[in-house]
Amino acid sequence: MLTKKQLDLLEFIHKRLQKDGVPPSFDEMKVALDLRSKSGIHRLITALEERGFIRRLAHRARAIEIIRLPESLGGSQTPVGFTPRVIQGGHQTPPPSQPANVEPSHMMAMELPVMGRIAAGVPIEAISQVSHQVAVPSSMLSTSGQHYALEVRGDSMIEAGINDGDVVVIRETKVADNGDIVVALVEGHEATLKRFHRQGGSIALEAANPAYETRVYPEDQVKVQGQLVGLIRTY
Repeated sequence: MLTKKQLDLLEFIHKRLQKDGVPPSFDEMKVALDLRSKSGIHRLITALEERGFIRRLAHRARAIEIIRLPESLGGSQTPVGFTPRVIQGGHQTPPPSQPANVEPSHMMAMELPVMGRIAAGVPIEAISQVSHQVAVPSSMLSTSGQHYALEVRGDSMIEAGINDGDVVVIRETKVADNGDIVVALVEGHEATLKRFHRQGGSIALEAANPAYETRVYPEDQVKVQGQLVGLIRTY
């Protein structure tokens, strides 16, 4: 169920897309909803994305796609082709047809090591020690490769739906495609969570927050340590 502000923003974006073919800017959204700052719009956008109503598209400014509309706006409550990969902390009840003492395979959890904290902002010291374990649904994990988890510190990836305090699930890999959100080791001793872009002989590590500039490094100074595959949020 959406709040009034979330519903108002979704309706505003929908009408602008129908009229102009492009979504409104954050400044236009702020004015339309009579908010004092764009940070409120960031929170509303993130909430709509987590609930499967919109999707932000990589590599394009102001690129927002509406996945579904609530019934009050003439849509269906069933998402089409998109399921948020955000797992919220809390108890999950098995389906009625499933015996209470048998856990469905898609709900089985695996324990992953939490390797410490990762900066979604200015790079921090590289991560090397396990701090504790976290239970992650097996459906979130890839069928190949090792996985680990990291606690996010900072807000530079907030427009990608990654908030300060979230736990990100990472699949170990040394390669990445343009647009992937990766754990990058910078200059051999600093780790950060950013969107990866290769530009000739350089690597750009791009934030998802206009307050942070894109940082560009020589290719040999950036090593990919893993790719984001899921996110766990506790309220």
